[in-house]
Amino acid sequence: MTEIKNSYETVFILSTKLGEDETAAMIEKFKNLISKNGELESVDEWGKRHLAYPIAKQTEGVYTLINFKSSPDFTAELDRIYKITDGVLRSLIIKKDERELKAKKEEPKAEPAVEAAQAE
Repeated sequence: MTEIKNSYETVFILSTKLGEDETAAMIEKFKNLISKNGELESVDEWGKRHLAYPIAKQTEGVYTLINFKSSPDFTAELDRIYKITDGVLRSLIIKKDERELKAKKEEPKAEPAVEAAQAE
């Protein structure tokens, strides 16, 4: 039986109280965890950002976005690990819509109309 793999993206916010070394180690920990249980597609570290509202009396956090493919069972485990890890202020895991992903791949790249207008 083939294993079902879905596309997901996760965003997590780490506390700025951790320090740069601990923050880097935490991000690496989550990247390794995801790559062991799925297929890591991309990692986008947004860095330190101001929070929309205070979380645990903190107004800044370190944001990281990770795109990956895995089985649905792993996302529940990843969410559990986020919740029990000290230093993670918030986390979110979203399943990507496969129909949208296919539509984006099949979409033909249009010629820039601006260049044609400037050439005249």
